[in-house]
Amino acid sequence: MCSAHQTTGGDDLNQILNFGSLNQDRTYHVKEFVQAGETILAQGYEEFCGGKGLNQSIAAARAAGGAVYHGGAVGTDGAGLVEALKGSGVDVRYLQTLEGPSGHAIIQINERGQNCIIVYGGTNVKLTRPYIDGVLDNFGAGDFLILQNEINEVPYIMERAHRRGMRLVFNPSPITKELCENYPLDLVEYFILNEIEGAALSGVTGSNQEVLEGLHKRFPDAAIVLTVGDQGVLYARGEERLSRGIYSVPVVDTTAAGDTFCGYFVAALAQGLPAEEGLRRASAAAALAVSVMGAAPSIPNESQVSAFLEERG
Repeated sequence: MCSAHQTTGGDDLNQILNFGSLNQDRTYHVKEFVQAGETILAQGYEEFCGGKGLNQSIAAARAAGGAVYHGGAVGTDGAGLVEALKGSGVDVRYLQTLEGPSGHAIIQINERGQNCIIVYGGTNVKLTRPYIDGVLDNFGAGDFLILQNEINEVPYIMERAHRRGMRLVFNPSPITKELCENYPLDLVEYFILNEIEGAALSGVTGSNQEVLEGLHKRFPDAAIVLTVGDQGVLYARGEERLSRGIYSVPVVDTTAAGDTFCGYFVAALAQGLPAEEGLRRASAAAALAVSVMGAAPSIPNESQVSAFLEERG
């Protein structure tokens, strides 16, 4: 079963719609990642609710409570995924159930807490344009839209949401050639991405700072939020440049770190907080997430993040 914690309260914020994936995460603990032609024994096995979409919706809801909606699809086996969203305060009124299996992921976690993931799309890649239009009819100017690249029709969703004046936040993962070449990326207001995705989108293979500037040059009207692993996060928008290091914590599982960061950062934006405070809160939330096993179960609530920041600054 999938578990989640209920969030309560929260400051006033603009609506957040996340059109994203919902996956059952099948997690295998291994000494080292399996290599081509190799058979290995797993040291342990667990199942969790996950998917970049689900994780980011839960993170946003736990960060702010309320006004977070999820669009997407589960299969007839997806009741636990729906309950995980509802249990964290995500509004699931626009979620649909389709025939066939839900999306799922096969995750290897090695002894250093690193992960290696294979994703099967399932119902995540069966969204139709009439369904998408029906969901977007309920949102408008100033509302935030979070997108990743684990569902179908992402370019269409971008274009239709932009027409409505929604503010697009894009986490370009997984990165693909089609995404780099054919998605309407000029419509994106906020890119939240890691150094591998940043290098692919910018075409720059230099330092993290050079990748950041390459992204800023390609997308001069967007804010760039570049997460750089154990070096923290870099930010660029217009002439503004920010950076923040990581909080040092014991690393158990990094699976949901990026999604936790994304959800918390968007919640801060929706609350009208400055980017610097958003980076601070998102970094703290990600630090708490890596210290707990699992994807959705590892995402902290707002009170945990606030207590952590009171202690760590």
